[in-house]
Amino acid sequence: MTDPVRRLSDEEVEFYTEHGWLYAPALVSGDLIERLAAKAHELHRPSGAVSVSAVAQAFGQNRGLAEVDTDFAQPVFSPVMADNAARLMPGTPQVRLQINNLLIKEPAGGTHGATQFHQDFPWFPMDRAVMLTVWMALVDTPADMGSLRFYDRSHRYGPLGRSFVRDGDAAVEQHPWLGDLELSPPLHLKPGDATIHTALTVHGAAPNVHTSPRLSFAWTYFDAGTLYTGSPFKQTDDLGLRINEVFDHPDFPIVARA
Repeated sequence: MTDPVRRLSDEEVEFYTEHGWLYAPALVSGDLIERLAAKAHELHRPSGAVSVSAVAQAFGQNRGLAEVDTDFAQPVFSPVMADNAARLMPGTPQVRLQINNLLIKEPAGGTHGATQFHQDFPWFPMDRAVMLTVWMALVDTPADMGSLRFYDRSHRYGPLGRSFVRDGDAAVEQHPWLGDLELSPPLHLKPGDATIHTALTVHGAAPNVHTSPRLSFAWTYFDAGTLYTGSPFKQTDDLGLRINEVFDHPDFPIVARA
């Protein structure tokens, strides 16, 4: 089977290393994207309910599709994508999958608003921040539908604390100096286009002002040598992981490289 993911160029890897994020057009091939988009539309179930969770007010999630659907598994377990991830995380000979999500941002008047600017890493019970997220559009996604934007080079400043915990805790509210950094341009993503960002890159998204849902698929890789710290985290609390040992568990498989 032909790998549906293209190899990132050296110039793209260099840009990512410098800026902490990357726009990767046509990362995944068209035929697969058409199937994923069709399945995403079938899975989309707007609830009409307002959640007390700040994350749930920003977007909906359907987790773990790569484990149960061969089409969603293709980009996530792609050997070429694993190679790309290892190149983007220098010194990482093997990568593990942390999570994969179908992400839905409802249109104007729905349940979802803006995704406040935040870092991913402060939530994770991991001893290092060597991880990245691939965020891929499944439908035509203009910037004002909620494509991601990034504070350029914000990954250089280390962990800046958790967001989505209390009112007013967006990263830019906790750290107003982030406003001195350049904000990435608004991106119009076509199906199969992706952005990739480090777990320390401050990112967020506008509300979806269109009449159709924003459908995207995202997955996260991390350094297979990462150790578990034991910090409370819903995804890992009951898995029997051992503190100061690697994430040797079926929920965090090593993704074979090309």
